[in-house]
Amino acid sequence: MTQGSSGRSAVARGVDTGLDRPVLLAVPLALFAVVEVMARGAGPGTDFVYGVLLALGTTLPLLLLRGQVLVAATTVTVACLTSMQSDPMVLTVAGFAAQLIVLYGLGLSAGRPLALLLILPYLVFALADTSEAARRYAVLIAVGSAGLAATGSDRRARTNAAALTATEQIMADTLVEHAARGERARIARELHDVVAHHISMIAVQAETARLTTPGMPDAGAKRLLDIGDTARAALTEMRRLLGVLREDSGVRAPQRRPQPGLTQLNELLDEARDASGTFARLIVSGQVAPLDPGIELTAYRIVQEALTNIRRHARGAAVDVELHYADDVLRLRIRDNGPGPPASPSSPGHGLRGMRERALTVGGELRTGPAPGGGFLVEATLPIPQEEGT
Repeated sequence: MTQGSSGRSAVARGVDTGLDRPVLLAVPLALFAVVEVMARGAGPGTDFVYGVLLALGTTLPLLLLRGQVLVAATTVTVACLTSMQSDPMVLTVAGFAAQLIVLYGLGLSAGRPLALLLILPYLVFALADTSEAARRYAVLIAVGSAGLAATGSDRRARTNAAALTATEQIMADTLVEHAARGERARIARELHDVVAHHISMIAVQAETARLTTPGMPDAGAKRLLDIGDTARAALTEMRRLLGVLREDSGVRAPQRRPQPGLTQLNELLDEARDASGTFARLIVSGQVAPLDPGIELTAYRIVQEALTNIRRHARGAAVDVELHYADDVLRLRIRDNGPGPPASPSSPGHGLRGMRERALTVGGELRTGPAPGGGFLVEATLPIPQEEGT
């Protein structure tokens, strides 16, 4: 609907522009026609008034070209034919020019069929038993009007085609831009979930090794401290870059690793235990069945990001990861016994936003907040397609 409306608007603008100048000729041509009637020597009287009225009838309708092209063309044609039937003929040169102009405008705005319909009376007039001068004028008007009407019609077709092409290009560019934005958002989530997860593990492992290794030399402890500081600085820089990426910077990142699923959750929890020495357990209930890869990947990434946030904000806290398989949904809960959310929470970071976006992409929802009895709770409900739940 939008595309068609834009195309029609562009055509209308092209027609208006093409008829601006002919409209400005209306008054000069009318004055010229009246002067021509006077120059023919007609004195005051009925014939003079009749000639002036016909002169004005063949020229002043040009004023209607921009809004009422068909009315203007019909009026001028009737006035010209009436002028040619008079004895003597009172058609003026200005009226002749106005006839050509209005038929060009008719072809420009309405196409050839209507223009040809108004040319037909001149062909009939040329074959009728009229004066030689009237027949010559009729032939000249018919031939000239046909050529100008065809020119106007061709210009109208070109304007229409150009407007349609421009509208299609705008629509295509909009679709490409929309797809690019979605792809950049997906890349940002993948980059944050995968790379940030491993960098945070480096920081935690370096800090844990520095604090738990007995008899470590000062130089070794300093190196481990530097590694942790570097990893944390890398996480800060990555968050800044992710903000830029989310603002459509155009960054591209190819994806080559196989997508993980729920069968890799135990490995993910093992990594969390090894990195921080925390207690983490996986609780599964319901009838376990393979799910759509997109749902499994979404659930895996949500757990991964939740564990990363726990290591960052509640180091050492115990974690329960619960999966409940129902007929139509997969329910996911990640709970820790840490200090819970801060008293004055700031705006949510990329992690919580990414988890929420992931849940929405598969038609699910995600809730976060303080857990009953203390700690932090992440709950996600992901719908299972009917064929996957049976």
